[in-house]
Amino acid sequence: MKEVKSKFDVFRQKAHIIIYGTNTVAGRLFDLILLGLILLSVVLVMLETVTGFDEKYHDQLILLEWIITIFFSIEYILRIICINKPWRYILSFYGIIDLIAILPMYLSLFFVDTHLLVIVRALRLLRLFKILNHPHFSGQSQHLRKSLIASRGKIVAFMYFVLISCILIGSLMYVVEGKEAGFTSIPTSIYWCIVTLTTVGYGDISPITPLGQFIASIVMIMGYGIIAVPTGIVTAEIARSEYKRGRDSKRHHCMNCGKDDHGEDSKFCYNCGEELDENS
Repeated sequence: MKEVKSKFDVFRQKAHIIIYGTNTVAGRLFDLILLGLILLSVVLVMLETVTGFDEKYHDQLILLEWIITIFFSIEYILRIICINKPWRYILSFYGIIDLIAILPMYLSLFFVDTHLLVIVRALRLLRLFKILNHPHFSGQSQHLRKSLIASRGKIVAFMYFVLISCILIGSLMYVVEGKEAGFTSIPTSIYWCIVTLTTVGYGDISPITPLGQFIASIVMIMGYGIIAVPTGIVTAEIARSEYKRGRDSKRHHCMNCGKDDHGEDSKFCYNCGEELDENS
């Protein structure tokens, strides 16, 4: 009995290294295969919605989807049994996504067409960020995230202004154009304003009066500013953060190998392992 337990522990350890070991060769290979199967699964679901292709290869598509689902199911079970605290994984963000990714195919046994919901497997591609867990990549991701957080107040205020503008302009267009031009209600007019302001321009509703066309022209011109302002806000924050990082770059410069793109809180060089000198 003790020997069986020992073998199981060895199996758990090896499975843990392969599944969770993103820094090992086996772990990275497993993750790359996993991402490939996720992409294949998403493509299969897309092809199934193409009528001509589905009529010709429907059975093959379903078979491949089931094979991938079984693989994901085994992977999900292994992820649970090879860690000491399985509930931490089950209730985690990735654990919930992994479960949602396999449920649709099993639900399709009881409910028609629910297997098409396996398209949510695309969310599993977020694991790419864990695979690319390189200090330089992680540092750039953190840099962008901090810039977005720093500019969120300005962006929210700007979006609030845009929302109020759409309500006011939409209401005005409803009064100016009326139902004859397709502005049948204020919500419909607001929809037109949003479409025009974002420069999408579906053309399903358009003003016919000179005053309405003049207002529409103003809205179209405003649209270019609407696109530029949020971009400028975030870009300014990124530039400000880059300037700050540039001033502090000496602290993160490695005297041994010359690397200087370490994280703000780095104490050791990610390339050679040398301790970073705060005064270097």
